[in-house]
Amino acid sequence: MADESKPVYLRLRDTIAASILDGDYRDGDMLPSVRALAAQEGANPLTVAKAYQCFQDDGLVLVKRGVGMFVAEGATRRLREAERRRFLEECWPLVADQIRRLGISADELGLRLA
Repeated sequence: MADESKPVYLRLRDTIAASILDGDYRDGDMLPSVRALAAQEGANPLTVAKAYQCFQDDGLVLVKRGVGMFVAEGATRRLREAERRRFLEECWPLVADQIRRLGISADELGLRLA
């Protein structure tokens, strides 16, 4: 579920990151053009360009002028490490608090994670 409080470009960034982590785009693969992704997501092309710029700034996407944008070599590993770190530092503490608050047992969680 998307966090509606986030700016659209960050939600798009999350969508692209999920596609990379899910293996839809692998290291070296060409990403959809700004226009194609904008049409697919119903977003403004400038917003999509800003999302892609985040990946370029982080060295996860390479631009080949006149050709397109590509997932950089090692980007999947680096992205997974960054997302894991963010999850463990920002998301998990809130989830763990809620688990304790609701009295959910480890056995109950195991059934849902399997």
